[in-house]
Amino acid sequence: ETTFGKKPIPVRSGGSIPIVALFEKELGLKTVMMGFGLDSDAIHSPNEHYGLFNFYKGIETIPYFFEHFADLSK
Repeated sequence: ETTFGKKPIPVRSGGSIPIVALFEKELGLKTVMMGFGLDSDAIHSPNEHYGLFNFYKGIETIPYFFEHFADLSK
């Protein structure tokens, strides 16, 4: 919300990233994945693209996530 100026909308989406299961199995770590792309980016298609605006806003967002996550454990 701080970065984009709008309340985030949690979205469950498909896809598999094998390392996530390995982290949980071997390290006992749960994984939080955050996507900053848009449906219109057409990721993994011949015409895929990813806007720099979302790229940089994603970088800006990560520290806020860590801060919020740390506050949850207080």
